[in-house]
Amino acid sequence: MIYDIAIIGAGASGLMAASQLTNRSIAIIDSNSKIGLKILASGGGKCNITNKYVTSDNYLGDKKFIQKTLDSFTSEELLDFVSSFDLKLEVRKYGQYFCKNSAKDVVSIFQKLTKHCHFFMGEKVLHVEHSRDFCIETKNRVIKAKKLVVASGGLSYASIGASSIGYEIAKSFGHSIKTPAPALVGLTVQKEQFWMKNLSGISFEVALHVEGKTLKSDLLFTHKGVSGPVVLSGSLYWQKGKIAFDFLPDIDLIKLLKQKSKKLISSQLPLPKRFVVEFLNSIGVEDKPCNRLKKDEIKKLEMLKNYEFAPAGNFGFTKAEVTKGGVSTDEIDSSTFESKLQKNLYFIGEVLDVTGELGGYNFQWAFASAIRLTKGMKSW
Repeated sequence: MIYDIAIIGAGASGLMAASQLTNRSIAIIDSNSKIGLKILASGGGKCNITNKYVTSDNYLGDKKFIQKTLDSFTSEELLDFVSSFDLKLEVRKYGQYFCKNSAKDVVSIFQKLTKHCHFFMGEKVLHVEHSRDFCIETKNRVIKAKKLVVASGGLSYASIGASSIGYEIAKSFGHSIKTPAPALVGLTVQKEQFWMKNLSGISFEVALHVEGKTLKSDLLFTHKGVSGPVVLSGSLYWQKGKIAFDFLPDIDLIKLLKQKSKKLISSQLPLPKRFVVEFLNSIGVEDKPCNRLKKDEIKKLEMLKNYEFAPAGNFGFTKAEVTKGGVSTDEIDSSTFESKLQKNLYFIGEVLDVTGELGGYNFQWAFASAIRLTKGMKSW
C-alpha cells in the first residue's frame, strides 16, 4: 500500500496535522509505544498548552516566518479548538494555560481525531529515500507514501524517544541544520558564584537580562546552579556571554536603604533571608543595621539590581525541555511548510529552527505549524 501521507512523529505537531487530514490515507510512525508522550510529560503532567500572550518576540528564529505561522492559528483559535472537546483549562501566572485535570485529556482528544490513521508505534525510522514516492525504512518494514511530514521533534527527552532522525532526514535531502543545543534548561555557575549552590530550593521573582532581552519570572537555585522559569526561558537566548539578574525588580533599592532603618539588611530587604546572608558574604558586606551602612557598602549592595556573571554552561539535553536549532526555515516555504529542496517533503514543529520561551509557546508553535501545513494540503 502507498499512503497519501506519512507522518514521522506522534507528538503535538504530528497529531494535529493528522487530525485535520481526514480525507487522506495517513501513516503515523513513532519509535514510542504510545502517542503524545511529550504532551503527557509536559507541565508536570498538566500540559502547558498555550499562552494568553503569544507573539514572535517569544521565540528564537526568523521573526517573519514565525509571526506568519502564529497568525494563521492563534492561541485564541487553539483555545476554541480544545474547548469544543470540553477540555477544561486554567490560567496561571504570566498567562499560561494548563489542563485543569490532566495532560491525558489532550492526548484523548487526538486519539479520537486520528482514528482514520494507521499507526506504526514502536517503529524506529532508520532511513528515508525518495524515487517516485517516499520509502520510510524501519526495523520491521518499509512504508511508502506520496508525501512525507517530518514532525519528529528535537533531542530533548531522550527517555521518551527523542532522536536526531528529523535532522538526518533533512540533511539527506540537502537541508541546512543550525546546530541543535539544549534550551529551556538550567545554567551551571562559575566558582565565583558557588555561593548560589548553598541556596538550593530557594525561589523568588527576578528580572533577567540576557542578549538584549529582559525576562521576568521566578528564579530557582539548585545544587547545580540556577534554574526556574526565568532561567529556562533565558537559556534560549544565552550564547556563552554574561547575563544579569535584578533580584529586586520594581523596587528602588537606594530609597529603601536610605530609610536609615535600624533593621539588619537581611530583615530590611524583601528577599529570603538565607539568600541575603549568602549574597552579603559573597560581596564582603556584614549583615548590619541599614543606618550603619557606608557609601562603599551601599555601592556593593547595588549589585542586587544588576548582578552580572557568565554561566559556566547548562544542565544538558537530559534536563532540557526543548531543543533549539534545527532545520533552517530559509529552506522551508512559510505558506505550506514544504521543503524548497524536495517536493512533497514537509517539516513542522520542534525539528525546525524555531524555539519558544517557557510558558506554552512551543506547543502553540507545534499546533500552528501543523495547521499551516494542513491548510495547504487540504487543496491537494
